[in-house]
Amino acid sequence: MVDPLLSAAVMSAANWSETWQKLHQHGVDADRATRRLRVLGVRVEPLTAADAVTAARLRDRGRPAGLSLGDRCCLALAERVGCAAVTADAAWAQLPLDDFALTVRLIR
Repeated sequence: MVDPLLSAAVMSAANWSETWQKLHQHGVDADRATRRLRVLGVRVEPLTAADAVTAARLRDRGRPAGLSLGDRCCLALAERVGCAAVTADAAWAQLPLDDFALTVRLIR
């Protein structure tokens, strides 16, 4: 399900850091794996000051769903670039996002 999305995928630098760290933590060659993601088309975007404010605004409504700062950075970037936030975390689909210009796409 993810392969077709990679060529248009965008990640914040904060989420890129988290991805690298998790790969390394699980014994994967994180440099090689992240290079491969870039070759497949994944674009890394800086987290802006406005994104940081959006992530902060999502804190209270995301708390019941267990959203981390990284999760909220992902959602903030999705809103800024105008794409869906793609996740396998079903709790994201229940987020009250009526006043945000973003959608969540759940994959299984």
